[in-house]
Amino acid sequence: MTKVTDLRVKSDDELSGELANLKKEQFNLRFQAATNQLEKASRVREVRRDIARIKTLQGERARAAK
Repeated sequence: MTKVTDLRVKSDDELSGELANLKKEQFNLRFQAATNQLEKASRVREVRRDIARIKTLQGERARAAK
């Protein structure tokens, strides 16, 4: 689980890359859950919240740029 303070120091490109990686991980976790191979169910929640944190930060930066 990443913290907001860690994300705020990253650039927009780094955040986009991290978001892409988390979305891939989320897809893989959903696939594992569908095939009953998921080992750590709590990771789904962590990934989903990390994605929300990044999207929130990107929205804040977009509003600040206007």
